Amino acid sequence: MTRTILAGAVFLLAASGNHAADLVIDYAPVARQCDTLAASSLAAGQDLAFLTKEVVSRMDHAIAVADDPRWISSTRPTFVWASETKVACGKAYGYLQSGWRDEDYLAKCDCFHAKMLRFMN
Repeated sequence: MTRTILAGAVFLLAASGNHAADLVIDYAPVARQCDTLAASSLAAGQDLAFLTKEVVSRMDHAIAVADDPRWISSTRPTFVWASETKVACGKAYGYLQSGWRDEDYLAKCDCFHAKMLRFMN
């Protein structure tokens, strides 16, 4: 009985030390991941047509990544960031269609897309 418990404990400890070859951990605290809206390359003061083109480009790229089985089954958080990019860029695009430049969603679209790209490489 003791031998079985000891073997199980050793197995669990050994398994927790192994990681997948493509496992990447984002060590930045969640609260600091996209906290600086000024760092975004999509500024609300830019031309509406330019913003729309950039947002649609990021959204289309995120949709392609989120539909790719390679990223769906990966242990990297690429699929998660692609999904977040789709939502943020979709909302930013919706606001742009009505003529409103929502700074928060523009910045999130840009930041989440950058994170998606970071975990793809």
